[in-house]
Amino acid sequence: QVRLVESGGGLVQAGGSLRLSCIASARTLTNYFIGWFHRAPGKEQKFVAAITWTNSQTFYADSVKDRFTISGDLAKNTVYLQMNSLKSEDTGVYFCAAAVVRPVSVDVPQSYQYWGQGTQVTVSS
Repeated sequence: QVRLVESGGGLVQAGGSLRLSCIASARTLTNYFIGWFHRAPGKEQKFVAAITWTNSQTFYADSVKDRFTISGDLAKNTVYLQMNSLKSEDTGVYFCAAAVVRPVSVDVPQSYQYWGQGTQVTVSS
């Protein structure tokens, strides 16, 4: 069992930046594959980014490549999502998720067993 708590959301102007944090209660994050998902208003959850500790491999949705960066601090049991050049379509709730094994499909929400409560990001145009 692992508990995930996101923070760092807020209101930002288009073109601005935010850094989201996901703190895990697990003994160590190395046991989990961590992903970020985005749910825009009235839409389904969509994959944003993920990270595996085995070889520090990262994965990104095409829509956020070159704008978002996922990283982790194992000493703090924390995963970050640095979001730059934000657009109005980035508005929504961002969720951190953990999988006990590396998913076959990292972009599928059902691949993850644990979820945080989400943090709201609002990008004004």
